[in-house]
Amino acid sequence: HPFVNQDIYKGNTSVETIDDELGSLHNVVEIAIKEARESGASESEAAASVSQGLSVTVRKGNIETVEHTRDRGLAVTVYFGDRVGNAATSDYSVASVRQTVEAACSIARFTEEDPCHGLADPDRLATEFPDLDLYHPQELSIDEMVELSQRCEHAALAFDPRIENSEGAATDSHKGSEVYGNSHGFRGESKKTRHGISCSVIGKANGNMQRDYWYTVARRFKDLQEASEVGKTAGAR
Repeated sequence: HPFVNQDIYKGNTSVETIDDELGSLHNVVEIAIKEARESGASESEAAASVSQGLSVTVRKGNIETVEHTRDRGLAVTVYFGDRVGNAATSDYSVASVRQTVEAACSIARFTEEDPCHGLADPDRLATEFPDLDLYHPQELSIDEMVELSQRCEHAALAFDPRIENSEGAATDSHKGSEVYGNSHGFRGESKKTRHGISCSVIGKANGNMQRDYWYTVARRFKDLQEASEVGKTAGAR
């Protein structure tokens, strides 16, 4: 495949690099659709994505978990008339993409026919793509996320003396990119972010215990409810 930048698909390629270059995901989708066509599929579609995130959880003021996530995946669907097959991989090497398409084709040849299978008609596919304002990355250090989680949990525990235990407070931030394409020539892409703060605490009174929680989620970090307010709401609930 001379049109493919082979360096993109090496195993040690960082998610940051792929995430910054949606063209890389377009290449993966192009390979999948080309392989499906050459394998005899009447129609095909593929979606390639990458994402990364950081989540920090504290409990009783102490760091409990720090989790980095780096994920990528390719999902391929092929149609042989009214038969359909699906396969997926997290390996973006050309060989793996080819094997994934072969697996989907093999499955399709043994599935039952269903006249409802197939892509949407070409004239029903979008041609204009409004900016949905979904992508607002925010670089946060682990220390900053620990401080936010601690502030949230402290506000929850301080809300009422009957709140005597915590299941933890967490701050997380994620971003991702996705490209979708099909054999009708449609190509679409999206980039999005998600940030959040959450807290769960336990109250006790008259021998009874009750647990409740609260959280805030937003595309923009600045749109999140303030951490201490999240904690207070969890305590009140």
